Amino acid sequence: MADSIHCIKKTLRLTLEEAGLLSEKAERAGLCEADYLRLLITQKPCDYPEIRILLKELINEVNAVGNNINQITRNYNSKLYRIEDRELLTAYMKKLNYLARETADRISRM
Repeated sequence: MADSIHCIKKTLRLTLEEAGLLSEKAERAGLCEADYLRLLITQKPCDYPEIRILLKELINEVNAVGNNINQITRNYNSKLYRIEDRELLTAYMKKLNYLARETADRISRM
């Protein structure tokens, strides 16, 4: 029985290999085959569960690094700034750049 949203039925011919690949990829994505095909048709990266997870992890890391940067800035403003703080700040910025690049690379490989 078709639901009210998906009322048009399409027939699709696949080879055995293609059918197996579709089944495997849909299972990996945690979707049924029809939902997986709809996802591929819409081509919305934010719909992909893997991308949402990667972006959530990146946001959490950015927030943590941002918190550390705020603490260093507060120390600087209260004249408690040390040379080590500058080195930490540089390290945090490198970490942010690395995480952003790594996330972009992982998303582009999907």
